[in-house]
Amino acid sequence: MQDIPPAESLIEYPSDFPIKVMGPTHDDFATTIVDVVLEHDPTFHVGRLEVRPSAKGNFTGLTVTVRATSRAQLDALYEALSGHKMVKIVM
Repeated sequence: MQDIPPAESLIEYPSDFPIKVMGPTHDDFATTIVDVVLEHDPTFHVGRLEVRPSAKGNFTGLTVTVRATSRAQLDALYEALSGHKMVKIVM
């Protein structure tokens, strides 16, 4: 994976960066996702987590706002979330 020079990045680091994560509703979904996020952003706290159930309650949408310090950090976090068995979509 190639790092993009800061002058060419659309994101200024460090910055707060929201990530949307969606998966089937499960009692441990939010806790599990927070654990994944903490591996990549140890400063993350649950006050920066928004939870929204779908209309029928079958899915849960989370918005986690992380402190992005580099493109590599965000790429690794997206990869970890996208590859998690509880996650359907990451945006």
